[in-house]
Amino acid sequence: MDALFRLQLAKRSLHGLALGDAFGQTFFAKEESLDVYFREGQPAPAPWTYTDDSVMALSIVEELAEHGFINQDRLAKRFADRYRVEPHRGYGGGAHWILRKIGEGANWRIVAADVFEGQGSLGNGAAMRSAPLGAYFFDNLDQVVKHARLASEVTHMHPDGIAGGIAIALAAAFASRHRFSPQDRPEEELIPFVQAHLPESDTRAKLNKAIALPFSSRIETAVSVLGNGSRVLATDTVPFTLWCAARHWNDWPAALWETVSGLGDRDTTCAIVSAILACHLNPEDLPSQWWQNLEPLPAHLQPEPEAKPS
Repeated sequence: MDALFRLQLAKRSLHGLALGDAFGQTFFAKEESLDVYFREGQPAPAPWTYTDDSVMALSIVEELAEHGFINQDRLAKRFADRYRVEPHRGYGGGAHWILRKIGEGANWRIVAADVFEGQGSLGNGAAMRSAPLGAYFFDNLDQVVKHARLASEVTHMHPDGIAGGIAIALAAAFASRHRFSPQDRPEEELIPFVQAHLPESDTRAKLNKAIALPFSSRIETAVSVLGNGSRVLATDTVPFTLWCAARHWNDWPAALWETVSGLGDRDTTCAIVSAILACHLNPEDLPSQWWQNLEPLPAHLQPEPEAKPS
């Protein structure tokens, strides 16, 4: 598969990730007025600025663009360099500490393993940024798992933190495959596909609940069963986002509205759902005004016109 084509898919996923991230970010601290936005069918006015979710994904796609694979030392440096320039992008407390230490010259292997009382992070930070990896390596699941693990470990050493990154990369690979080889009822196949290729972990086990939850369920029920990212853990983020993406497989705006209505870590949940759906849907499937509201990505990481695989 042509590397430029792979990169194009990764950029599409990145663009969707940034859109979802910025969309979700606009709804923080607005619970009392969400019903107005939903009733009017209009999100918050521009500008929509993206957060650390997108900033860290930028580094991953840059690494793929320049080298075609993940080198952990280089990726750690990219993460730390971007953090140094824009530490205000919404990084969590653990990420602040890890990236600051790496920027000061500490070995990322030691720093990443030291958090959570030496367990390593089991947060959702690896999951929020990994979809472009699944798009890039979509036709080779071994590579999806390998590089998602590598990219996750730089900041998330706990098995669940790693599983979160792998799960979302697998979902993006599934969506990219569907783009070129449509399956019957993909919305029913997405979560079982991810679970089948995911390492043993609490995150993998909790996908059983997502598989069993009917798509007809209310979003409040989904939150009570699966979580909504409010604990900022892979276990309460990945099952919910996969369920939301599967439930609205062919309706990108509905998927984002549904996801943000679950509240919780809404920039991250919307980023993940949008990054997955961007792999098989088209930019035209979202209102053009939404794209215009989005803070632009760096020019060299903007998606390009669609091409066919070679």
